[in-house]
Amino acid sequence: MLATTVQLAPKYDYLSDTFKQCYQWLAEHDVTQMENGRYDICEGAFALVQRYTTSPFEQCRFEAHNEYFDIQYLAAGIEAFGVCDAAGLKVTEDKPQDDVKFFAFPEVYDTVVLQAGKMCVVPPEDAHQPRVAYQGKPCDVVKVVVKVKV
Repeated sequence: MLATTVQLAPKYDYLSDTFKQCYQWLAEHDVTQMENGRYDICEGAFALVQRYTTSPFEQCRFEAHNEYFDIQYLAAGIEAFGVCDAAGLKVTEDKPQDDVKFFAFPEVYDTVVLQAGKMCVVPPEDAHQPRVAYQGKPCDVVKVVVKVKV
């Protein structure tokens, strides 16, 4: 699944060798058996294995990155995942040293439901809201955020 606009999709090669190596890494690793932390995949890409409990919508911020794509892959559990165009959103916090900007809640956004085995590829131009409790019900999840250098 790729959640983006038809205008933005042709800008990037989501099947470049780097992306293919990341998809293959996800397919070959049972991340539910791996410890939390960073795992290098190839030049320009690494994975962050995370475990957490999803949170109420209001506690989850919209964010975007300038230097990396996110491949958000859910290995276990379920979460709602907000996504929208970052252009025009009000920046509430900017941490360039961590390659992240946070935004005020947008008026219009889409929600993708991530379940075990599903992923969403998020380009730098899109803001996203991870960690949201699906239908308001907190859930323990195992997620991998693969960071792919632009």
